Amino acid sequence: MDTPAALAVTRLTLTRFRGYDSARLEPDHRPVVLTGPNGAGKTNLLEAVSFLAPGRGLRGAKLSEVERIGGSAGNGTGAGWAVAAVLDTPTGPVEIGTGREIGPQAASGAERDRRVVRVDGHPAKGQTVLAEHVAVVWLTPQMDRLFLEGSSGRRRFLDRLVFGFDPAHAGRLSRYEHALRERARLLREGHRGWNGDEGWLSGLEDQMATTGVAVAAARRDVVQRLRAACGRAVGPFPGADLTVQGAVERWLDDGPALAAEDALRRSLRDSRRADSDSGGATLGPHKSDLAVRHAQKDMPAALCSTGEQKALLIAIMLANARLLAAERGAAPLLLLDEVAAHLDPQRREALFDEILALGAQAWMTGTDDSVFGPLGGAAKRFHIEDATVTPA
Repeated sequence: MDTPAALAVTRLTLTRFRGYDSARLEPDHRPVVLTGPNGAGKTNLLEAVSFLAPGRGLRGAKLSEVERIGGSAGNGTGAGWAVAAVLDTPTGPVEIGTGREIGPQAASGAERDRRVVRVDGHPAKGQTVLAEHVAVVWLTPQMDRLFLEGSSGRRRFLDRLVFGFDPAHAGRLSRYEHALRERARLLREGHRGWNGDEGWLSGLEDQMATTGVAVAAARRDVVQRLRAACGRAVGPFPGADLTVQGAVERWLDDGPALAAEDALRRSLRDSRRADSDSGGATLGPHKSDLAVRHAQKDMPAALCSTGEQKALLIAIMLANARLLAAERGAAPLLLLDEVAAHLDPQRREALFDEILALGAQAWMTGTDDSVFGPLGGAAKRFHIEDATVTPA
């Protein structure tokens, strides 16, 4: 590569994480290739990198599920896990540490745990600060059905793209979801009478209206930019036509954000009785969906072949990386789990060429090292076997 990546992990350390009692990798700015047999621990390393961004990682796991069972710390309970990394970023190096912290037991006897974050050695108030330093996008085999299954997976995929352009989106989304849960609890416990908590309900609905419209507006803005960036085919990858669909988005299409907030606020107030039975909220950005079409065929992604769906996902990911590289000075970290092996040779080489042209640090896994042959010395390689990492 002529220019090193502006965002790269240069040291990664795992402690009691999944199958690893401890592990340390020292990549450089090149793409990272992890090869080894199935079950060796390759995807666990990608998951560790994914925890450098806000959220529950590429598996969507609970904190307790990530902790290693057994090992030097005993059976894992009460020990916690940790991921630490040194990153080069456009604004300089940064050290990030995150993991599970175990607190005293609650009255129910269950452990209280939370995810803690440290940046350059200092405790952070929450994990949303990570979005200010790191953007991470991943594709996994589980996402092969993204266009076929429910909308929740597509919303999570879209929100990860938005985090890269708008780090504050993570905080707004967290506040909206907290207010949504609290409102549902009040409605459920109040048994439709709400026990005089009208003021509390109205306050929660006001927060849902303001943060919900901001969440929808951020998604809408990013989708509009992505639509322009990936509307045409790039090499062997198809063009993708993207829209975000939902009631709040329609209100934003028809008028200003304040009018959309008023409409959502009214909808929440009017649907209290129905929502007390359903346990959620009838309308809001938690109901929105990302719609994707194959631009050249003018066909919904759900009706495309499996190969075309994977190619569409890669096309969106690459368009997102190009936009981020232009706007933030760095492509995101790309985590590609078993992606290259399922592409034909033309698309595989095109993917590698795009990654190298972007200067992106892409972490790629596979069982067959020959799949990554076209990368030659342009990649840093590690062999993984029995949760042991060996530079290759």
